Amino acid sequence: MIALVVTIGLAFVGYVATYLNGLRLSQRQERLARLNRQLSDFYGPLFALTEANSRSFHAFKERNARPDGRSPFIHETPPTEEELAEWRLWVTTVFLPNIQAMRDLVIRHADLLKEPEMPPILLQLCAHVSGYEITAARWTQGGYDQHLSLVPFPSEELAVYARQGFADLKREHARLLGQRGVH
Repeated sequence: MIALVVTIGLAFVGYVATYLNGLRLSQRQERLARLNRQLSDFYGPLFALTEANSRSFHAFKERNARPDGRSPFIHETPPTEEELAEWRLWVTTVFLPNIQAMRDLVIRHADLLKEPEMPPILLQLCAHVSGYEITAARWTQGGYDQHLSLVPFPSEELAVYARQGFADLKREHARLLGQRGVH
């Protein structure tokens, strides 16, 4: 009788252990799948776009700086028509498409955010893009009285957010894959 109870008890414990282990593995697989989507569909592209946009903007600034090294937009002497035309060209062909792609990532993949609520920095990005879209629309109609978005671009904060989010997820990804020495 004791042998039967022990056998049944061991079988039950074995079943529970197998069930819990399967549950743990399933949860780990689901977490890994979500991390893969976060990296490939949101944080990876956001990081790449912020870096590309930042490097393009720095190239523009170096190429178009005034003799004292400052931007025409933060200079006591207003930008010339040539400087404004060059700015419009860069905005419409480089900067606006980049920031629109960033905004579209936020809108299409908000479910992949690490945070439970939309971070204010991403809301500011979306507002900045909308501000530039209306400015660019005025340019197509020949209105050149405005050259900036009504909402400032959160360049540094967004770069930190994208870089940190990408790095955090890569570390977690490596941990779940059992890789050592990844910081």
